[in-house]
Amino acid sequence: MLPEMTYARKLFLLATLPLILSVAAIAFVVAHQSRSMAEREIAELEDQILSAKRQELQNYLQLARNSITTEYSPAPPDDAAAKLRVTQILSAMTYGEDGYFFVYSFDGTNLVAPRDTRLISRNWAGMTDSSGTAITDELIRLARQGGGYHEFLWPKPSTGEEAQMMSYVIGLQDWQWAIGTGVFIDDVLRSVAAARAEVETRVRRTFGYIGAITMAAVLLVFMSGMTITIRERRLADGKLKKLTQRIFDTQEEERGRVARELHDGISQILVGVRYALELTRRQLKSGDPKAPESLDRSVEMLGGAIGEVRRISRDLRPGILDDLGLGPALKSLTEEFEARTGIKTELETVVFRNRLDEEARIALFRIAQEALTNIERHAQATEVTMKLAGHRTGATLLICDNGRGFDPTDVGKRGRGLGLRNMAERMEQLDGRLTITPLHPGTSIDATVPLQHILPPATSGRPPAPIGSAR
Repeated sequence: MLPEMTYARKLFLLATLPLILSVAAIAFVVAHQSRSMAEREIAELEDQILSAKRQELQNYLQLARNSITTEYSPAPPDDAAAKLRVTQILSAMTYGEDGYFFVYSFDGTNLVAPRDTRLISRNWAGMTDSSGTAITDELIRLARQGGGYHEFLWPKPSTGEEAQMMSYVIGLQDWQWAIGTGVFIDDVLRSVAAARAEVETRVRRTFGYIGAITMAAVLLVFMSGMTITIRERRLADGKLKKLTQRIFDTQEEERGRVARELHDGISQILVGVRYALELTRRQLKSGDPKAPESLDRSVEMLGGAIGEVRRISRDLRPGILDDLGLGPALKSLTEEFEARTGIKTELETVVFRNRLDEEARIALFRIAQEALTNIERHAQATEVTMKLAGHRTGATLLICDNGRGFDPTDVGKRGRGLGLRNMAERMEQLDGRLTITPLHPGTSIDATVPLQHILPPATSGRPPAPIGSAR
């Protein structure tokens, strides 16, 4: 069963796979280039050595020809005595451990073989080496053409073992003879093989170095990734704890606000209704003519309680926001705020060609709600201006008041600033921007959501918003 591909593993693979692939490609290119360069150098070395061997063979043959010229040049083709003296001269001309001259007649009969006398006077036409390479016939063919080089396997006189031999042969056309000599090039082949083996060793060593460097790099990436992951996880855990605490604080604040609303508003109204109803009951029992008046007052107070319940419900989740959009919801909010506080409040909206999505509508409404609450509690303002407009980069809600203002650096001190942090977090969730600017007098709050939160009307499934509204 394959392990689950977690985010950390995906990140590790994303970091290491390109590294491994690039290093493998570099290693392949380096190995290929090294082999190619080494092969060229070895081939050049081999050519130089073989060229020197060929020149050496030519020199030997020239020496042999010079040695027999006095016998060969004046002698006619059928001079048996001259031929005998030439074979004796060539048989005596040996050099080194394995060097000698050989002679074949054009019909394949061996005439001179000082290192292997069993070959003499026998016809070797059609002779081949152990690998099937023609020997006698090829040597005679080259001699008929004037001369040439030929390579074949031949027993080495000093060891008796078969080795690669390079021969050079020339033809004595008057006598129908092929005279040649050869050198064994097994030392050259061994040197070339050793050079190639050294190249392979260097390539393998290079691969080992590259592999070790790659493993070190992968381990470094792994350890760095682990360190960063652990650090980020700790930071994430810390942020999660703070966020959880923030949620608890927000919940407690909201519960406290609702509790105060119920206690200070509805509870007192209902207590008043109860006393009014008890007074009405006593008046009815005693036949007091003021009983209908007390009953009317009780009904009026009960209507106030119902209105207060509706206000609290609207503050928790205004239905007008879902039904009519952000513009009408803000209009209702500002009208209710002005009626409750007596603070003059103006709302300006511009028609949106597109519509805000649900998240943006809720966020901007909550920001407006929080801002008006802060103004009511702390600003001591007499006028509030709220503007909502769409533009090329998104939509902006601007709220200004003429209150006493505040110092932004004091936000969060002494347990204050919870509402402002709520505003900032809502905009951060939408990838938006919240700017709070102290004025003289007052404060300006600028909340801007990006363009991706404005949807075409066709995608909303609703009819176009009325002029002067923003949804």
